[in-house]
Amino acid sequence: MIKPRKRSQHNGVLQGGIVLQSTTVSEATTIKRIHAKRRGFRERALKSFKAHWQLYLLVLPPLLFFLIFKYYPMANAVLAFKDFNVVKGIWASPWVGMKHFDAFFENPIFWTLLQNTLLLSLFLLLAGFPIPILLALMLNEVRSARFKKFVQLVTFAPYFISTVVMVSIIMLFLAPRLGFANVALQYFGLEPINFLGEPGMFRSIYVISDIWQTAGYAAVIYLAALAGIDPTLYEAAKVDGASRLQKIVHVDLPGILPTITIILILNVGNVMSLGFEKIYLLQNSLNLPSSEVIATYVYSIGLLNANYSFATAVGLFNSVINLVLLVTVNALAKRLSNTSIW
Repeated sequence: MIKPRKRSQHNGVLQGGIVLQSTTVSEATTIKRIHAKRRGFRERALKSFKAHWQLYLLVLPPLLFFLIFKYYPMANAVLAFKDFNVVKGIWASPWVGMKHFDAFFENPIFWTLLQNTLLLSLFLLLAGFPIPILLALMLNEVRSARFKKFVQLVTFAPYFISTVVMVSIIMLFLAPRLGFANVALQYFGLEPINFLGEPGMFRSIYVISDIWQTAGYAAVIYLAALAGIDPTLYEAAKVDGASRLQKIVHVDLPGILPTITIILILNVGNVMSLGFEKIYLLQNSLNLPSSEVIATYVYSIGLLNANYSFATAVGLFNSVINLVLLVTVNALAKRLSNTSIW
């Protein structure tokens, strides 16, 4: 008498004396599905490329730009964990772990750099962020098209001035003897002031000049968002007897709130990334206690003193702080307003 074969411990299925493993069958099915999805994806991608190849060619240059000049250099951030040797190169240089980070954190200037960077960034964010919104709201209420264009031109034009020219204008305007500001002070019988030589005035000069240069450009974004608000909302507010201020509060601001949130997230994500060029050009030995930030310190340590590994470590620390701030603020915005970058 032939005894029936016992079922396998791996949940096998008995068919004609052959035990088929169910796990093998399921794996084969999964592999077939994966291959089918890949083939379908390739076919759809090829079809889309043939139909819209002009658009893909337009995307190619900026994509190559980011790959070559943004993502590829990230690999060299490994220099922060090495003692760079010019002869051996980046990858053959010896590893030193967290040596450069420890040296930066233990440096007495660390807290000064961090304080100057944060104070200047927060001052710029608090003072400069609301002004383009207010400017856009006011321009949106202007009924004269000619006056509106004139104001937009006057506020938008400084954005096209280069940083070097902007700093030259600031220096000429605030010159101790012949600058317009000091000439006006002397006209009223006051003593001239060396504005760029006072550490306490550096942040105000930087922030005010930055607002003057960028407020008009930033307002264009909010004007575009205001143009996208449904006109029926204004009509409903007018029927309800709402004043101009009530329309701004209950129609305009809620309508541009997603745009405000996105721009705020991006600005907070760049808190530690102040414009190096402008600060460096406005910097001098007198205002150095307030003007020395992480960006200028990296330049002086990395390029002027040729301490590339230490400068890379400081720059990497700065980037990590920006990344943490960006992710945190994005998560908070998504939870509170359901608006986020991702």
